[in-house]
Amino acid sequence: MADYFKEIGVGAVWLNPIFESPMEDFGYDISNYRKIDKTFGTIDDLVSLAKKLKSMDIKLILDFVPNHSSDKNDWFQKSIKRTKPYDNYYIWKAPKGFDSSGKPIPPNNWISVFNLKSAWTYNKERGEFYLHTFLDKQPDLNYRCDELVQEMKGILTFWMDKGVDGFRIDAVPYLVEDESFADETYIDPDGSKIDYFNLIHNLTMDQPETFLVIKEWRDLLDEYTKKYNTTLKSRSLVDSVLKLNRKSRTTKMPFNFQLISRVTPQSNATDIADVVTSWLTNMPKGTWANWVIGNHDNFRVATRYGVEMTDALNMLVTLLPGTTVTYYGEELGMEDVFVRWDQTVDPQGIVLGEKNYLTATRDACRSPMQWNSGISAGFSTNETNWLPVNPNYWRINVEAQRKSKVSHLMNYKYLVEARKTDTIRYGSFKMYTQGDWILIFTRILKDNPTFLAVINMGTEEAHPDLSKVNIDNLPEKMYVYVSSINSYYQRGNLVSTSKDILHLRPKAALVFTTQNPLKSGATTTTVSIFAIAVGFLLKFVMC
Repeated sequence: MADYFKEIGVGAVWLNPIFESPMEDFGYDISNYRKIDKTFGTIDDLVSLAKKLKSMDIKLILDFVPNHSSDKNDWFQKSIKRTKPYDNYYIWKAPKGFDSSGKPIPPNNWISVFNLKSAWTYNKERGEFYLHTFLDKQPDLNYRCDELVQEMKGILTFWMDKGVDGFRIDAVPYLVEDESFADETYIDPDGSKIDYFNLIHNLTMDQPETFLVIKEWRDLLDEYTKKYNTTLKSRSLVDSVLKLNRKSRTTKMPFNFQLISRVTPQSNATDIADVVTSWLTNMPKGTWANWVIGNHDNFRVATRYGVEMTDALNMLVTLLPGTTVTYYGEELGMEDVFVRWDQTVDPQGIVLGEKNYLTATRDACRSPMQWNSGISAGFSTNETNWLPVNPNYWRINVEAQRKSKVSHLMNYKYLVEARKTDTIRYGSFKMYTQGDWILIFTRILKDNPTFLAVINMGTEEAHPDLSKVNIDNLPEKMYVYVSSINSYYQRGNLVSTSKDILHLRPKAALVFTTQNPLKSGATTTTVSIFAIAVGFLLKFVMC
């Protein structure tokens, strides 16, 4: 596994929660923050993995889940019994009153994201309701409790001492709630429909105190970095939105999901250009861009846009300024797998029932990594796994694409090599469009190779004429550096940017450069690329 990461040029590996958990939400319900779930191995296994990755100059990043724990966590059990200091570790509220049958009424109208019902569950033993933003088995932690704040700092330090390089912080917007605990405002004034999306979440998200909590973690990690003279300058990845960075200088890289949330298969070149340029233009000074096109909560890229777009979208995100986040399998063009109702394990899908689960389940994008054409795609020796392997594993797998002269994996490796050049790391960036469906962008740095990407976003053949696009400092002759596998062109082909009319099949894409890629290698400088490995991928590592 580590050798594969090195092979494809990954700079850091991000693992989803591996901590002890009853797995009601695949590890995002943590029963012990200082232990690793036996499903994945032991702390010694993690230390060994961290050392192996460090020997290859690859960083290790863990998911940190601070908003909530499992209800099986010892903290919560002690909180129920009002054992100090745990009595205040969670958010407890007395009933608003009792209905005619004596049933306790929740403190307010807040709705759970997952359950689509009240975000409050009554505990008879304590005689109060506890808050849960997600499942009722995931009680929210209380960041107005100083002891809890110190507890979480100790956990971060514990894992850094074990060799972890950084953290992706989950569910940041929900960390702190408004102290009034008043009802949230209904979007539909009638308010008869119990629906999370029918409320304005101004009391349960992005509270001012949230940024103070994040700042304390930022300071802790900076102090740790300084104390141990580590080389990782920014050890924290925060799952949030750009406004987090505008309000608080706590992280240099809040995750950018704009290419997921604002771009669809119907989006044209102008739509994508607007998303990219608006993010780069509005980034606060001193921050670093990042690009995400897929993750464990969304349909896979190849499923959303079609396998034919695999290379084009990898070209887009790997050559833009900033860090690229690659969800495992995107380098191969892996697609979603069909998961029957009786195979469903995702609580987000289960809550909607058999008739509706396919619209919300995240199981489809979480199938096992496809290594080869053997049993279970080489993921394990078992014929069955916690989720089914995609039936196309016999042809879409690492081993097959390694052997092929033209493959998504090979193209991904070329793009990673380009990312190591000073041009991609430091060069200027400009984006252009020609018509509705041709997206073009350049990366230019004086005295270094120039890169030019041309993508056909449309469903029809296109013939881009670069001479008719007002591209700054466009070289007269350029070589094909990467050609999508559905393209007419081959790596190393020479074209005239002023005379040749390009021929691009639907969804095809090309990257050009001024240096012949078949004759000489570019001067390189290392730049980090992140790959996401979810829990079942870690399981493969630990076995």
